[in-house]
Amino acid sequence: MARDTQGRTGQAGGFYSSVWRWHFYAGLFCIPFVIWLALTGTIYLWRPQIESWLDRPYDRLPVAGAPASPDAQVAAALHAVPGATLRKYVMPERPDAAVRVLVTRDGADRRVYVDPHSLAVLGVVTEEQRPMRVIFRLHGELLAGAAGSYLVEIAACWAIVMLLTGLYLWWPRGRRGLAGILYPRLRARGRLFWRDLHATAGIWVTVFALGLILTGLPWAKGWGTYLTQVRQITGTSRGPVDWTIGGKAPKADAASGEHAGHGGMTMPAPPPVPGDLARVIATTRPLGLAGPVLITPPARAGAPWSVASDTADRPLRSTLKIDGASGRIVSRTDFAQRHWIDRVIGYGIAAHEGALFGLANQLLGTATALLLVLLSVSGAVMWWRRRPIGLLGAPIPVGRARFGAGLVVAILALALYLPLFGLTLILVLLFEGIARRWLPGPSQWLGLRSA
Repeated sequence: MARDTQGRTGQAGGFYSSVWRWHFYAGLFCIPFVIWLALTGTIYLWRPQIESWLDRPYDRLPVAGAPASPDAQVAAALHAVPGATLRKYVMPERPDAAVRVLVTRDGADRRVYVDPHSLAVLGVVTEEQRPMRVIFRLHGELLAGAAGSYLVEIAACWAIVMLLTGLYLWWPRGRRGLAGILYPRLRARGRLFWRDLHATAGIWVTVFALGLILTGLPWAKGWGTYLTQVRQITGTSRGPVDWTIGGKAPKADAASGEHAGHGGMTMPAPPPVPGDLARVIATTRPLGLAGPVLITPPARAGAPWSVASDTADRPLRSTLKIDGASGRIVSRTDFAQRHWIDRVIGYGIAAHEGALFGLANQLLGTATALLLVLLSVSGAVMWWRRRPIGLLGAPIPVGRARFGAGLVVAILALALYLPLFGLTLILVLLFEGIARRWLPGPSQWLGLRSA
């Protein structure tokens, strides 16, 4: 009977060969995306430190006397961007830091840095051009909008396949010792050295990598929209979410004018009543909300102001409605009051961004990203060294694989949870079937039949 490279025959060898082939396909497709997402994600993990360094010219300003009123600070920001309207006021966290005022004009938000004492405008930056916003869009949508988000999501789905099939291939079968299983044999040379690096990096990174992938899905255009629709059908949606989907705020947020993470849409609003902002700040400051705290003017006259903690550690977030005329708190929603699905996603996003448990979270995320890069590079080297000339180098099917009911159910469940995985899986299987039957050249090049 046919025997694979691991000495397996018949149906066992056929199943192992099939797993290996799908691992190969998934890895070959995912490697460029995994490296890209790991590098951009690592940069974004250190956003607080990077933004603090970038904003250093606007902090530690000389303090001379009492600061100007919030209305005067907003007026200075609006004067710097003629024709703009107030979008958000970022409540200062320190007396010697510049006030950040977000204004909008022609559908674009601009961040204006204002000296709170002299009212001098220290800088004007378009929000979407801020370095970490560019990194955010590079990471989540490749600067290609919805199309880029879909592509990243497909890569994430197949990265899950790559990791799970890799775990099956790694699983020790009759081997003794931990060398080459939990740690590489560094004295090895050639193919064995790269195999050990690949296998051991994969086993150490799999759990954390799966966590990163799953917690990043709510931002994706396809999966985020899918989740929104499922929640609407099941009645589990409770108010607007505070993360973007495919780089844009959900429509419910856009319509209400609420802040929904990054990239939110803007709605024209009437000019704030003088004195209202100062009263809202006076009410908000003693509450000790986690910064940055964003204060949004009402979308219509007489409506309350919106106050929201925009801290990256989402379990600390709170949102309030405050009457500008009296300073009275109309309503308050803390993280614990949100729907349990929103809380689970909030914890996941905070961990994904490295904010849930401080510096240790950032270091763990960085280590995971670096191991993913090592996993990808070692896999690419192994493929390049072993590929036959003129062929892709995919493992050739051996024997007849038998797929048990449990595996079929698991694949269907994964396809239901990740619709883009199910769709692309069908497309790949259709292409395989067509190539086997009618395209002998491509079929041989892909490794679907022996040369």
